[in-house]
Amino acid sequence: MGLKDERHAVRPFAQQIEGLQADTFQSALLFAPELAICMTIVGLLLVRILAGRRVAGAAVALVGSAVGLGLAIQQCCSTMPRTEIFTGMLVYDELTVFFRIFLLAFSVLFILFTWRSGIPDREDSPDIYTLALGATLGMCLMASANHLLIVFLAVEMASVPSYALAGMLKGRRQSSEAALKFSIYGAGTAGIMLYGISLLSGVLGSAHLPTAAVRLAEELAMSPSGETLAVLSLGGLMVMVGLAFKLSAFPFHFWAPDVFEGAAAEIGGFLSVASKGAALALLVRVALGFGYLPQQPAAMPPGVTVALSSAEPASESPVERSRIAALPAGFAVQTDEKLPAATEKAPGESPLEQHAGADKSHAAAARTVPKTRAERMAALAPARSFMGYLIGFLAAITATFGNLAAYGQTNIKRLLAYSTIAHAGIMMMPVAAAMLLAGESATGTAQAVGAVGFYVVMYLFMNLGAFAIVAFLRNELRSEEIADYAGLIHRAPGVALCFSVILISLLGLPPLSGFVAKVVAFLPLADAGWITLLLIGCVNGFLSLFYYLRVVKVMCMDPAPDDAPPVRFPLLTSVNGWLVLVLTVPLLWFGVLWSGVWDWAVAAARSIL
Repeated sequence: MGLKDERHAVRPFAQQIEGLQADTFQSALLFAPELAICMTIVGLLLVRILAGRRVAGAAVALVGSAVGLGLAIQQCCSTMPRTEIFTGMLVYDELTVFFRIFLLAFSVLFILFTWRSGIPDREDSPDIYTLALGATLGMCLMASANHLLIVFLAVEMASVPSYALAGMLKGRRQSSEAALKFSIYGAGTAGIMLYGISLLSGVLGSAHLPTAAVRLAEELAMSPSGETLAVLSLGGLMVMVGLAFKLSAFPFHFWAPDVFEGAAAEIGGFLSVASKGAALALLVRVALGFGYLPQQPAAMPPGVTVALSSAEPASESPVERSRIAALPAGFAVQTDEKLPAATEKAPGESPLEQHAGADKSHAAAARTVPKTRAERMAALAPARSFMGYLIGFLAAITATFGNLAAYGQTNIKRLLAYSTIAHAGIMMMPVAAAMLLAGESATGTAQAVGAVGFYVVMYLFMNLGAFAIVAFLRNELRSEEIADYAGLIHRAPGVALCFSVILISLLGLPPLSGFVAKVVAFLPLADAGWITLLLIGCVNGFLSLFYYLRVVKVMCMDPAPDDAPPVRFPLLTSVNGWLVLVLTVPLLWFGVLWSGVWDWAVAAARSIL
């Protein structure tokens, strides 16, 4: 090979390395909150090794989470467009920032709550907070996943530390049983999900979600065989198994009641809020990732260009460069010489059509491939219907089962576990509506996705507040049975009042924020014309009336037993009481002044459309 040929061969590789370095550096700037969590985890491990019990792990975790939250809020104030980072594995947009703030704000509140509740103790706190922040990091990846391998990796990063957290109460049989059941269910669903990802990637030729959506549109437009449709449907169902496990959706909910009862109340709050929020974000990413093509493709990170060759057309836009860079392996772009006339790329042409000049039969088949976004969106209509009705069906039976199963519970953590299952079903309903609206109304789709974001913010205060009160009362009463709350209104009136407000908000009665959350979750169902699912949601609200109010009745109307222990839990003169107020007052505030959070959630949802 001559010197000229060697230069020609080496230059593209060197340009690829330079582009990769620039992409990594610029992507890291947009990944700053997660990097702050990573450094906090390293700090906790060093504290465990070097300082022992001299430095509180909670203090290190709190500072790191607060720094990550500050960086996420700073990103919220910027005007960065939707951008693919780390070579398209993750996507940065307003929805990513929204859920980052949600997860990191929850992390700060969770650390404060556990610091005051006494679990974990000072000796174990570095280990426990390392696991909790590791799971939070995986949840942040779930919210920004743009590739099927990241979907699987993020779910596992969030799940594996959670298995250990469920068994953190050393020496307690129920806690060990909870961890074992949790890990067995998780391992089984992870294997099923991974096999589904392999099926989808194999048929579509890509695991990159935007590229897979284009390929899916092409497959559906060309009247695929029954075998291909069967594999695509089976792959989609298998991926949904993994997502349903994280959501504790029926019939993959069986782990939740036993895990919530066996684990500490603090861990129940972590699993019921953070895990559900991240799983809903991932459900939105995957469902819309396969069924919807954004109006504007995501750009590459600022300052990153894709060097195709020395003869790269100067007129090519950065968005087009990023689209070409995201093409799967096997789809080369010829740039050093003019393409033959039969294979010149027309605007909007798919990667398959670039090679349509190989033979006439291939070209004839390629002519049926949709070229424009409108044609591809029309071709994806069956996929949207399949996913929408599947999610809606699971949402209906999940909410109904959760509410009915909660009736016979005597343990407050087990009751809240079934409540979590029921709320997961309610929160899945606007996602189902979004899939049916995606091909018809961008505004309706944005409001449906925004309803999910609004609900999880309100759910943070409701469920974390409930588990905080359960944990503080456990320390006072040495019990987590509902019957032992009898007469609490006389022993700790402020706590009983706050707990009643939280339970009534979970029920969804006005003027509390839980009522507003359910209204905005049900409105997209009416917009999509899905009246049956809307009625099921309303009936479930009625079903939940009895078991929530039963707890309120025990606290406020049943007499306390003569041997009931005193409750030293003043609401206004203790740190624990003020923490309960911080979690309760927003339920009253956002029940009236909710428009700010709603507008923010809808604006974040529009960024993915």
